[in-house]
Amino acid sequence: MMAISTFSNQRALQKYNTRDTISAYALVGPSLVLLICLLIGPSLAVFAISVTNWQFGAQSFSFIGLQNFRELFDDRVFLSSLSNTFIYVAVVVPSVLGLGLFVALAIESRKEFQAFYRAVHFLPVMATLAAMAIAWEALLHPTIGLVTRLAVQLGLGSWNFLHDPRLVLATLCVIGVWQHLGYAMVLFLAGLKAIPSDLYQAAEIDGVDHPLDRLRYVTLPMLGPVIMFLLIVITLKALETFDTVAVLTQGGPENASELLLHTLYVESFQFFRTGYGAAMTVVFLLIVIAIIFLQAKVLDKRVHYS
Repeated sequence: MMAISTFSNQRALQKYNTRDTISAYALVGPSLVLLICLLIGPSLAVFAISVTNWQFGAQSFSFIGLQNFRELFDDRVFLSSLSNTFIYVAVVVPSVLGLGLFVALAIESRKEFQAFYRAVHFLPVMATLAAMAIAWEALLHPTIGLVTRLAVQLGLGSWNFLHDPRLVLATLCVIGVWQHLGYAMVLFLAGLKAIPSDLYQAAEIDGVDHPLDRLRYVTLPMLGPVIMFLLIVITLKALETFDTVAVLTQGGPENASELLLHTLYVESFQFFRTGYGAAMTVVFLLIVIAIIFLQAKVLDKRVHYS
């Protein structure tokens, strides 16, 4: 009798587990299908196209192996855009994090006009970047631009910010910092409000009473998760910069403002070298994955989550 009861329980448990498994697959199924269709499938397609000589709109193509990749690293334009992209990211990301934290601390320290300052700094995040790029083009015009005229009035001479190879990348970096500053500021403000005031009181009792010491020993450690998140997100946004280059400089002059995403677009959709553009996309994707993985691996050990 005991054996029959045990067998019945096992059958019931197996039936229950099978039903749970089917339910789990049914719930996960739509998301898995979308993931394959929207992420995994296109990524595999790009890898496949990168080893062909396919041109956009052509009816046929040939397998050429790694020829696109060999040509890529002999291409002066690509190497220039790769170098410019690394410089752009190296300037924009720490500047956004540093200034975002500074602005957040300044707003949090004063109660007057907090909503106004938050709105002013967050406006570039909400605005259409193409429209803002046109506004920057007017401000930086070499003859009638407000910034240029102000520089002349201050005795600094006339500056051609968007057409001088020595200035154009720095100008794009300034615009990039302006664009992302509000996003970092808002997240830092949220992080600052989440820090318990008891920690500051305890630190003061322990002799940590100087503002810089409180920042170093209390504020920054507690903002660790926010800093890590912002570092990854702002890095991705900087690597994806396209609009400002396309509207303001088109990669010129002399490829001084060429960034990877713009070069990829030009090769794929203006010169119709789709296989070559796909190879560039693969390199771009590998760079993004490597940078984000390195950041997450290094910072995760330094972040306090509680």
